Amino acid sequence: MGPSPTTLSKLKLGKLKVVRRQLLQRYEHQPFVSCLAGLYGCQWRRYQRARTLPGECCCSKMECGSFGLLIATFCLSLVFLYFWSEAQNDYNDFDWFNFGNLGFWFPWSVVLLVVAAAFFSYVTLLLVLAVCLLSEGQQLYLHWGHKIGILVTLTFSIVATAVLSDLWSKEWSTLLLSFQVTAPYLHVGGVLMMTILSWPIALHYFRMNKKVRQAVTMGLYVAVLFSLYLVPLGLYSPCIKQEGTLGPAPILIGHRGAPMLAPENTQMSFEKVVEAGGEGLETDVTISYDGVPFLMHDRTLRRTTNVQEVFPDRTDALAAMFNWTELERLNAGAWFLSRDPFGTASSLAPADRARAQNQSVFTLRDFLDLAALHGKMVIFDLYRPPRGHPYRDTWITRTLEVIHNESSIRSNQVLWLPWELRDLVQELDPALQQTSGKRASIEELQEGNIVKLNLHYSSMSEEQISKYASVNISTNLYVISQPWLYSLAWCAGAQSVTTNALHVLKNLRRPLFLMTPENYKRMWVPTDVVSAALILIVFIFHWWRERGLAFYSSSREANDNGSYSKFRTELSDIWSISGVSALGQPLNATIAPKLSSISELQEASGTAHLP
Repeated sequence: MGPSPTTLSKLKLGKLKVVRRQLLQRYEHQPFVSCLAGLYGCQWRRYQRARTLPGECCCSKMECGSFGLLIATFCLSLVFLYFWSEAQNDYNDFDWFNFGNLGFWFPWSVVLLVVAAAFFSYVTLLLVLAVCLLSEGQQLYLHWGHKIGILVTLTFSIVATAVLSDLWSKEWSTLLLSFQVTAPYLHVGGVLMMTILSWPIALHYFRMNKKVRQAVTMGLYVAVLFSLYLVPLGLYSPCIKQEGTLGPAPILIGHRGAPMLAPENTQMSFEKVVEAGGEGLETDVTISYDGVPFLMHDRTLRRTTNVQEVFPDRTDALAAMFNWTELERLNAGAWFLSRDPFGTASSLAPADRARAQNQSVFTLRDFLDLAALHGKMVIFDLYRPPRGHPYRDTWITRTLEVIHNESSIRSNQVLWLPWELRDLVQELDPALQQTSGKRASIEELQEGNIVKLNLHYSSMSEEQISKYASVNISTNLYVISQPWLYSLAWCAGAQSVTTNALHVLKNLRRPLFLMTPENYKRMWVPTDVVSAALILIVFIFHWWRERGLAFYSSSREANDNGSYSKFRTELSDIWSISGVSALGQPLNATIAPKLSSISELQEASGTAHLP
């Protein structure tokens, strides 16, 4: 006995519900796809876009080129953004460099960072949209406006990188140093990104009908993935240390005082170092035309004084060619408030602002007396006067006279940095702590009685610092103002650092990114394992799904002789059932659903069939 009309109707209605649910899911998903395609290619309507069919490429050759250019732009803009964000330690030097060339002050470093971040965010958004469209099986079409935007971003990244590499090549050393603290976290980020990319890659891998294309895609993906997995095995970082092996924090020496809190090389600036608990003071010494050593970093007075107002016809004259009576007339603090080089002037208390406004040029004698009063060590660069200067040949002995006869400082508080006439200086005052500004062999340093090295932070090396420390030669690194860089110097074993941000670094109780090898292993091993498992699951899922679609396609041809697609068969079922009631009776025309728009749902045959 066959099934009753009621049972048959229920079976058909059950199938109708399943198919209807599948169709509604496709309808509900369309707004998301429309949003992606609209933002990426301005294709807001469904008829403007197409799905990728099995065996076909995700896009035309031109769009493949655009997608490749987008990836290249993303990589270059990421490199530049990372490069410039890690160079924040030297932003002040960059801005003053531009001031010297352009003649006016502007925070170019911050503007460059903001522009780089904006361009990177733009191309990142486009790349995310493209990956989402590929994950949805959609063909890519990039709007011409975005293509122009990508070219602009690419041009900016290349030009900015080339110019900064030429003018500021040392920053690449900073970039390499940054990897020593950020590499563990960059590794995790890279593995996460490759895990996310496994979805669109697996989708299109199983839809490719060319073995060569499949091999290239899979080979490239697996090569990058396994390279990332193996990165921790060759990673080196001074901040990955065994428990109990971390040395004491480097002592802090104020670079030209505390230039974030007061005008550089002024009495207020050095007193701020003392208030913040710094152990040393660093400065630069020039000798006036009448033999008074004073503090001035630049060769001219234009940047840090009001010389343009007081001596308008001598704005670019060498600072050493002014006598002390003239230098006493200059204001050395007002520029700090008007230009705000570190963006910190607005945070000063009213009393500090008033005090900064009235700072004057500081003499070496007063500087040494201040250090002696508070028991601070001092280190300074000493500039030789220009030709025609009365003290051009006696600038060393004149400086020693101030140390010995005019100030109250003890010789062992002075780290003597000038390399000229070092033998004579040692003979005149053996108590001075001889300090070298360049690396050399241990034998050479010991022959010169060098007890301290004063090196740029870009030459930081844990191995070298340890080697020098083994023969009681300490290492000072300059100029370190970022916490991550100070943390790296701490982990590398540096004994002291010269800094602009003493008040910030003084608050660090332990290095950033410090971890034991065991903790790091617990960080990267689970990351790699979970990533590999997820990627395997994604590939198995896509293999199963595409195999199911192929099965339905072949069975449709065998059973229906190619008359109707599976999707059309399901629509026919809906159409036939739509005119039947639950009791097997025909429905009237007013109740039957209107399916005139059903053809709008039909997608390409290879992607419309649901298992």
